[in-house]
Amino acid sequence: MPRFAIKTPPQHTSWEAMLEVWKAADQIEVFESAWNFDHFYPIHGDPNGPCLEAWVTLTALATQTSRLRIGCMVHGMHFRHPAVTAAMAASLDIISGGRLNLGLGAGWYQLEADAYGIELGTVRERMDRFEEGVEVVVRLLSQETTDFQGTYYRLANARCEPKGPQRPHPPIAIGGGGERRTLRVVARWAQWWDALRTDPDTWRHKREVLERHCAEVGRDPAEITCSAHVPVGPDDDPDMVIDQAGALFEAGVDVAILTLRPPFDAETVEKLATAIDRSF
Repeated sequence: MPRFAIKTPPQHTSWEAMLEVWKAADQIEVFESAWNFDHFYPIHGDPNGPCLEAWVTLTALATQTSRLRIGCMVHGMHFRHPAVTAAMAASLDIISGGRLNLGLGAGWYQLEADAYGIELGTVRERMDRFEEGVEVVVRLLSQETTDFQGTYYRLANARCEPKGPQRPHPPIAIGGGGERRTLRVVARWAQWWDALRTDPDTWRHKREVLERHCAEVGRDPAEITCSAHVPVGPDDDPDMVIDQAGALFEAGVDVAILTLRPPFDAETVEKLATAIDRSF
């Protein structure tokens, strides 16, 4: 059975609208998970518009839902020290009753980084930092104590307690399609890979690259859930949206993340669920 998720980027919207959508999706079993994103400025439309913070909204939404798995696609590694990210993730895994998927990414949005004075760095620097950070997060969430000496991060007998109910740690979800670095990190550390918005042919190629990286590190690629984004505008035909998802499923994608564009409302989610029932 094809698997579906929803995503509500917290840009150009309100807390009330996001909550309405998540509570509706929580009551519709065809949606297995719900996601937000981690930015301080909108990435679509007017960059001066409103954008709610990722961890705060995700935690609040966790307390207002009971069934959906929850996650952020994805938390930027450059925004927070990975030890802080690990501590937040462990607490949210507890608060959500073991429903957290922990999304991690290297970061890319120069505008917000410059505005906030956050060092983003070159692509190579971002990826070097990301590789270190993912390892730090995984080790803190799965070990009693962690020592780490890297270029960007250093830990000495570091603890992360209490840990959440998911063991050895919440599933790590990594978004992106960089063939040399990102997919190598996925192969080594992730339980979930998201290709973002893509087409079936491109996705097949990226999947083959991921499989090669998995072979190099001795990993079974079947252990990694694969997803891709399908955009949903407020005026889009739900049946056409689900047809796009169907083409990705035929290519081998496991989960279609239906990414809503504002304005958000429960009716959109309900119409998508009806279209899924018609198609599958």
